[in-house]
Amino acid sequence: MSTPSGTLQTKARLRVSTKAKTFVLDTNVLLHDPQSIFKFDDNNLVIPVEVLEELDAIKSEQSTERGRNARTVHRILSQLLPDSRAMHEGVDLPTGGTLSVIINRYLLDGETSPSIQRFRSVLPDLLKKDNRIIACALFVKDTFPPPTILVTKDVNVALKARAVGLEAQDYLNDKVPVDDEDLGYHTISLSIYEMQRFASEGQIEFEGDGLKDLLLNDYVLLKTPEGKTMPGRYGGAGLVRRLRLPDHVQAPGGIPIRPKNLEQQFFMDALLDDSLSLVTCYGKAGTGKTLLSTACALQQIREEHSRYDGVSISRPVIALGKEIGFLPGALEEKMKPWLQPYYDALEVLIPSKPPKEPQFAAKKVGKKKHKDGMAFAAPGVTPVAAGGSSLPPMKPYERLIRSGVVEIEALCFIRGRSIARRFFILDEAQQLTPHEVKTIITRISEGSKIVLIGDPAQIDNPYVDSRSNGLVYCRNKMRGHALAAHVKLSKGERSKLAELAADLL
Repeated sequence: MSTPSGTLQTKARLRVSTKAKTFVLDTNVLLHDPQSIFKFDDNNLVIPVEVLEELDAIKSEQSTERGRNARTVHRILSQLLPDSRAMHEGVDLPTGGTLSVIINRYLLDGETSPSIQRFRSVLPDLLKKDNRIIACALFVKDTFPPPTILVTKDVNVALKARAVGLEAQDYLNDKVPVDDEDLGYHTISLSIYEMQRFASEGQIEFEGDGLKDLLLNDYVLLKTPEGKTMPGRYGGAGLVRRLRLPDHVQAPGGIPIRPKNLEQQFFMDALLDDSLSLVTCYGKAGTGKTLLSTACALQQIREEHSRYDGVSISRPVIALGKEIGFLPGALEEKMKPWLQPYYDALEVLIPSKPPKEPQFAAKKVGKKKHKDGMAFAAPGVTPVAAGGSSLPPMKPYERLIRSGVVEIEALCFIRGRSIARRFFILDEAQQLTPHEVKTIITRISEGSKIVLIGDPAQIDNPYVDSRSNGLVYCRNKMRGHALAAHVKLSKGERSKLAELAADLL
């Protein structure tokens, strides 16, 4: 193997093959997917020693997903590289490729090359780990024949790498294909007589390849040349079944909620179907994701023979694993800023009753006093303190939370749990990585249902995008399975102003 003039020969076992590529992994790739080491087929993998140092600093994060992933990577590397010789010479991977941990000899021995000189002039600060990882990738590029590519989920690192002449790309293994466009639902043409038969029998069977693009549980709109339409769901084997929805859904003591458009009918059907354990939903702001999912969950809880004991609601605190301990109060109070949309939805579904006149409310206050000086009040009556001052009345939905029917979940504490007989709603799921979504879904026990909702166009997590976030990844992998269904909500129903702002701003 030839090396550039003035450089030292490394012992790493990288392939000398023009067909193989050499991928240099950034720390964030390993934290994003600890199993990424085994997902580069028969190519060469290089881990800069600076990455090990960064992983070492992160492994102590006990309650975060990053800390767990860092420890997982350490265990995998310790098994693949059991001794000093394996570390220096590299090892063969089960995929047919090789794995090496590289020390940048340009920095170690003061050697140089045109590429490293250009690097030093552009990025002189070598105290930054990102710059040292880019420098290591340049060393690999100069030293080994195969094309060298830096793999990183940090957009800025990729830009800096390209600025110094190094090819860089995102981790592509868990990205949804570019051509996987979500159309929401399919339209099927049929005659007026077939429509009448479909309406009366509740299902219709199609022959041939007319439904070849449909997968199990895909939603469809049947349409006649005369303009008559009727929604349905594909049941497989050419069979489309009619949706059978209730006139409305209603929370205990709440107001009736009805779907306002076709896509909301699809969503309500998926939410109310006990045969579906997983529902994913895309929708921009104001399309009804939160309100409908909460309403359908509470509707099923109030049924006499409900399969669910309650509703669990959560959303990422920016991203899974971020600490919420700095916020004051109990868990519900800590999570309230992040779950305010659900409190708003509960307020709409179960509006507070007008307060009674003070003179009548006072007569219903019992004589028994609370140990803290609070008199017990009759349900729905404003509590009165011992000193005579009244406290704010308890809102109807707060009683559901107090009783445990509605439960507030913190995602950072979900690992290790087994969630049984719950209707679990996970909002803002597009902020999660595929690995984090897998962690959550694998907590769902028999008899429970999980609903993942979000807007793939609104992402704050710097390490996922519209094609690699957990919501899109889950929909792509689970589509077509009997237990899963997907719905896309396009039409805003919050207000005309909200719809206009969502489309234009």
